[in-house]
Formats: sequence, C-alpha cells, structure tokens
Amino acid sequence: MLELEDALQRILTALPPPASERVALHEAAGRVLAENISSSVELPRFDNSAMDGYAVRAEDVEGATPEVPVCLRLRGKVAAGEMFAGEISHGECVRLFTGSPLPRGADAVVMQEDTRVDSAHPDEVLIRDAAKPWENVRRRGTDVTRGTMLAEAGTVLTAGRISLLAASGIIGIETGKRPRVGLLATGSELREAGQTLAPGQIYESNRIALATLVGRGGGIPQCFPLVPDTLAATQGALDAALSECDAVVTSGGVSVGEMDFVKTAFEQLGGELQFWKVAIRPGKPFVFGRCRGKFLFGLPGNPVSAFVTFLLLVRPALLRWQGGAEVALPAYPGVLAEPLANPGERRHYMRVRVDHTGRIFSAGAQASHALRSLAAANGLVAVSPQTMLAAGTTVPVLRWD
Repeated sequence: MLELEDALQRILTALPPPASERVALHEAAGRVLAENISSSVELPRFDNSAMDGYAVRAEDVEGATPEVPVCLRLRGKVAAGEMFAGEISHGECVRLFTGSPLPRGADAVVMQEDTRVDSAHPDEVLIRDAAKPWENVRRRGTDVTRGTMLAEAGTVLTAGRISLLAASGIIGIETGKRPRVGLLATGSELREAGQTLAPGQIYESNRIALATLVGRGGGIPQCFPLVPDTLAATQGALDAALSECDAVVTSGGVSVGEMDFVKTAFEQLGGELQFWKVAIRPGKPFVFGRCRGKFLFGLPGNPVSAFVTFLLLVRPALLRWQGGAEVALPAYPGVLAEPLANPGERRHYMRVRVDHTGRIFSAGAQASHALRSLAAANGLVAVSPQTMLAAGTTVPVLRWD
C-alpha cells in the first residue's frame, strides 16, 4: 500500500508529455496555457479619464472651492473613442467621459460632481474643487508596459487572465490539449435517475459528480452506461471506453470482493496495473494502470471515496497532462472551531466547512457513504493517523471550489 505522495508521483511520472492545440481566446477559460505570452502594447494605451468630468490644467484650478470657484472656458467635449483636435490652453477645459482620451495640454480631470454649468453661460464651467496633477487620470502604461509577461506557460486561464489577454489584443493562444475522460460506474445495484427502484437498488450518483470535477480539471468528460457486476460486462465496458477516450475513470469494482472485476477485466484487455491501494481514508482501494497508451483510474464505489480520491489523485494528473505547473489542490489556513480526531492507521481527509472568518467545522458524518456531509463541505483537512487536533489549532484546508 502506497502513501499518497508516492502514488501521485507514480501517476504523474507515467503521463505523456503535454500536447498543445491552438484555440480562440473565448474558448480558453479553465484551460492550461502552453506558451509564455508577453504584451506587445501598453495598458492603458493612452492617458484617459477615470470618470466623467472636465479635463483641466491643474495649475488653473489650484485653490478652487465651492465658495470661490474657478471659471474656465469650455472648448468642447470628447467621448470615449474620440480624440480632441488641438491643445487646451490656460483658462480652458474640455468635457470628458470615462475612458475619454486626455487632451494635449491637460494634466488632470475634475469630476463632474465638483463642477457647475450655468444655463445662461453654457460655454463656461465653474470648477468648485482643486485638482492635483494627474488626478483622476489613468496614465498610459501604468498597468502594463510593452514586454510585460501577461501569462506564463502552465498557468490555468482564469476569467481575469483572459480579460487581460483580450485587452492586449490577443485572439488565439496555445493551450494544453484536453484529455477525453471516460466515466464508468460499476454495480448491479445501480440504476439511472428516474428509473423505478426495486428492493436493494440505488440511484447512481458518481458519474455526474465526477463529470463536473473532470470539466473543472480541464478534461472532457464522457459518461458511459452503467456496468453490471460481471466480468464480461466490465471487460466490454472498459474496452469501449479505452477505445474512445484518453483515460478511463471507474467507480466501484476495485476492492477484494467476489463481484469486483475491474482489475481482472483491465488485465485481460492487456492492461498493466501500476499500483493498487493508497494509505488514505476514504479511498484506500484506488487502482492505477496503463493499457494501449491509455490510463485507468479505478476509484472506490462509495461516493465520498470516489470524490476524495479524484481530487487527490486524478485532478492533479489531468492538470499535469495539459502542462499545468501547479496541480495540487490549493490550501488555505484556518482555525479549528472544534476538535478533529483520527484514531485510525491511515491519514484521514476529513470533510469540513470553513466559514467566512476562517473557522473550521466538521461537515458532519465522516463515513464514506455519507453524501449529506460532502454536500455541506467546502474543504478537506488531512488528519494524521492516531491524531487529535484540538480546537484552536491552525491547519491547512484543501479547497476545490
């Protein structure tokens, strides 16, 4: 039985070198960038107004107050996307809107709320507050200079990163090629949602949860029909999934029972098991193998075990497969509001709920079938074997959302 770190290292080492493909920027959210991208432009592209108001020379409005306003001659107005022809001189101003280019000669913007225009004198503006040089002005290149690194290879493209790339005029990028992941659920007791349940039958829930996690990890999920507990059915389902997908994630059928056929069926297809069993709870009977250049991730059937082992072992593999540099779940510190105890012999990844102040509570029952506590959880805390973590202890919390 392997420790988690050893199991993950074996998986990551077995993966092929990342392949890449060119995609449109609007299709890149959540994907792993395969190239370094530097800016060929400056942001902002030009000095522009940070708000609606009037472009002025700061020296002209020095000392302006509501009681003693400064009167400036209005030269015109400039909307966003337009340019002012000419240059403003002493005693002049120009009406601007948010994003309007700053006219030549101006070095500040007085916001509209600090001005007044008398309808009897529409060509004059009363400035009722002073402005410092470059106040309310977005200076050219203060956000991004030419040559600035916008994104490095191996980073996952967030909405904010994509916005930055779009603002820099980029329309297409190289990203890691997304692996197609087949999802199989084994068990003769399983039925699809909406079907009538006979005694002893249950609704299958692993594939839909794992499909969501595969998508968040950059993979392309493909669900296959439920697999009854026979060797022939398991072998046929694995064969079909391996033929269509880059990897197969199964749930159930990987333990030591008479009806657990995944490992045997995989080997009969020519697959080679790399390891079986990981020293964690939940999720000990995890299996990893290779066949025809494809990969098998065999998860336990209990829904919490499948969820946790996916996060700890499959998600990192999907990200690394696409060239991801940071593949571990992000960890944030929190403080236990109540004790967490692990009297067992394996490291226990306990479901917890972290509130907005960083206090950590148990999410509920920690049994591997207990979905209610999984639904309530927003993190995992790893508790070492035979360990009691007291209330008030600061611990890292693994987060997946």
